Amino acid sequence: MLPEGEDINEWVAVNTVDFFNQINMLYGTLTEFCTEQSCSVMSAGPKYEYHWADGQVIKKPIKCSAPRYIDYLMNWVQSQIESDSIFPSAIGVPFSKNFLSIAKTILKRLFRVYAHIYYEHFHQVIQLQEEAHLNTSFKHFIYFVQEFDLVEKKELAPLQDLIDKLTGK
Repeated sequence: MLPEGEDINEWVAVNTVDFFNQINMLYGTLTEFCTEQSCSVMSAGPKYEYHWADGQVIKKPIKCSAPRYIDYLMNWVQSQIESDSIFPSAIGVPFSKNFLSIAKTILKRLFRVYAHIYYEHFHQVIQLQEEAHLNTSFKHFIYFVQEFDLVEKKELAPLQDLIDKLTGK
């Protein structure tokens, strides 16, 4: 629920930055396990494979390893967040008309990192005793994107069973 008096764009922006920081930190603990050799394709199990394109430097989606995809993604998200024309930092500066569309793309792509972690690295998450942190972060992410309709249901399909379990559906 949007807090009373809060601007939807501001609320989405603050939470998008927070999710970016959380997933960046969580993935950062797994980089020694997520290598070019062990994760030669960015995937979430055998049915879902993700190809990278940013629409500017890489216009046509390319197949790449998970660490490369995630590196491209994190750098791209960082550049979006640091752009005052997309995420204005000064009070009173309006958000661009396409802000929500950009935020939706960011959140859709961040979901893919959660999906990759759950499918390919959950055993390491357990070994590192990070399961509760990952589940809490992901649950918050899911409640947020569902509340504000920010990620299409079809994009959430790789983790739908987990989502149902975490949200009690």
